[in-house]
Amino acid sequence: MKLLPGWTLGFCIVAVAASTFSQKLEPEAIRPSGVPSPLPKEEQTPKVTRAHARSKHAAATPRPEQMPRTGGGVPSTGAKSVMMVDARTGQTLYEKNPDETRPAASTQKLLTALIIAEHGFLDQRVTVESIDTMAEPVKLNIRPGDTYQRIDLLRALLVKSPNDVARCLARDHAGSVDAFAAIMNQRARELGATHSHFVNPNGLPIPGQYSSARDLSLIARAAYANSTIRSIVCLPTLVFRYANGRTRELENTNKVLKQLSYCNGMKTGYTEAAGHCLIASGSRPGRDIIVVVLGDSKSGVWRDASALLSWGLWM
Repeated sequence: MKLLPGWTLGFCIVAVAASTFSQKLEPEAIRPSGVPSPLPKEEQTPKVTRAHARSKHAAATPRPEQMPRTGGGVPSTGAKSVMMVDARTGQTLYEKNPDETRPAASTQKLLTALIIAEHGFLDQRVTVESIDTMAEPVKLNIRPGDTYQRIDLLRALLVKSPNDVARCLARDHAGSVDAFAAIMNQRARELGATHSHFVNPNGLPIPGQYSSARDLSLIARAAYANSTIRSIVCLPTLVFRYANGRTRELENTNKVLKQLSYCNGMKTGYTEAAGHCLIASGSRPGRDIIVVVLGDSKSGVWRDASALLSWGLWM
């Protein structure tokens, strides 16, 4: 047997060592057919514990595949009247007694807010008068003689729904609550809301005041298209500064806003005559919908609105 020249033997030793070193670095470089190679360690997605992977808010948000359904169709509800529309086109997606006239409670404050927002001059100051404060039971307790910017009162109106703020804005805008109600009815007719009649700006019970789920969906669409209102109704909380400098954190009355990440407004309402009411809006890429739920139970209004909103966005 002939001995290999020294330089040849050295080359072989280096080649074998390099091959062995390469196999140690990539032990699974050769895998059975159909089995993907693992990502290099630095490219693998790190595992995150459940506590860090989802925030408390996200944990309460149902995934689309978990949305409540009824036989694969629209969820059943306990509400007296329901209306669901495409916020962009106005197309009706679902309805239940949509033209039945009912008390709207504070959901009609969306119309009050729309009129104020459309008028503009939101940086101008409003002076509170004694007549504005006569609006039990939910009040912000603004005081006669105090002055506020309209935008600050509008934000409080849509987030916390105080009745005294609604009266103050209405009286400042039109001179009196009665005059403002006439403006509300005119604006409602312009929007096509023909099954409604409004007597005050806050929805407190009064003879001759009513609306319907369909009419409120028309009003809500106009409000949804208003950038000022859209920027307010999505706020989970609001810090309100009183004229004397005292501050108060106002929590949004819309619980669905906190439960579903894709809910972005809009307005709650309740009186004994109206029951529990909610106008809720939601959005995902390429789709915006509005749900109106009237005459529901205390717990049912959140459950029904959430189910409808989820179903409508992923139907």
